[in-house]
Amino acid sequence: MTSISEINSLPKTKKPSDSAFKQQRLPAWQPILTAGTVLPTFFVIGIAFIPVGVGLLYFSDQVKEYILDYTDCNSTNIIRGDGIPVKCADAIAEDHSKPCYCQLSFTLPYDFNGKIYMYYGLTNFYQNHRRYVKSRDDNQLLGKLSNLVSTDCEPFAYDGEKAIVPCGAIANSLFSDNLTLYSERHKKDVPLLKTGIAWPSDKNIKFRNPEGNLKEAFQNFAKPKNWTKYIYQLDEEDESNNGFQNEDLIVWMRTAALPTFRKLYRRVNHTENGFTEGLLAGNYTLTVNYTYPVSAFDGRKRMILSTTSLLGGKNPFLGIAYIVVGCICLLLGITLLIIHIKCSKSVTEMINVTPNTPYQE
Repeated sequence: MTSISEINSLPKTKKPSDSAFKQQRLPAWQPILTAGTVLPTFFVIGIAFIPVGVGLLYFSDQVKEYILDYTDCNSTNIIRGDGIPVKCADAIAEDHSKPCYCQLSFTLPYDFNGKIYMYYGLTNFYQNHRRYVKSRDDNQLLGKLSNLVSTDCEPFAYDGEKAIVPCGAIANSLFSDNLTLYSERHKKDVPLLKTGIAWPSDKNIKFRNPEGNLKEAFQNFAKPKNWTKYIYQLDEEDESNNGFQNEDLIVWMRTAALPTFRKLYRRVNHTENGFTEGLLAGNYTLTVNYTYPVSAFDGRKRMILSTTSLLGGKNPFLGIAYIVVGCICLLLGITLLIIHIKCSKSVTEMINVTPNTPYQE
């Protein structure tokens, strides 16, 4: 019987165990690409992708959109001594604490039927920057408040000795413009809903309010530096849409992948008279409480009214991509088929090839 000391004295070896996996004896399969397998693949992909792309383009074209850029709108409440109107972008750049309002009239050329959504759009805003994306404290957003916040939130973690809630660059740059829409036909504001704009998974799982009274829960914490309100004041009309459960905040915290993006702002309330079928063609007025600066990074702001289709919002890129890939596959299939017919060897010639057969060009 071998003792422990004898086992320890045996020379150590790096030889792998004698298994099929470690000795590379597992069965393997390597496909042999021939004209009989490659050509049908190209044709099948091309024939399948083109109709799918046409269908995607069709559904995308069914979506109606109206885009209104209001970046350079003139103020209705700030006028210089010479009577020249002031741009709201210049007014808030000089004094951010002073409110600036502007109005833009526009005409919907045709009826927008079905469910209508209002978006705000930004350009040249890089929410995909690495430090910006991670500048948040997920524990804090779950309602677990503490004076110690994640270091990822720096330099938007503390205001003096108080922890900022919510901390981080994402929350600090929350979109703050207030948009309202007035219908000339109905002589009243278009009813807009603040709820139902965030992903249910975000609102139910990723964002939670602390227990108890919100004002008491947040009173020992500071607000983000760019905010004019505390987090418990974001929606004073609806307590369920306040604090970390505020859907404007939740939508903004889901960062965009590209520098030009849009985010859902409001839903048209189709239960009110005059708006049950959507928005009718006619004149409308957009009123903006202009508080969000974009001139510092040469950005643009726009309001978008949009319907939806079976596949969601307007997105022609996906349909075009399918059609392009399908056409390329068909073109490659036809090209390779011609080369195969003109240049390939016959079956008899292939059978008679031996290692001693001379090479012929």
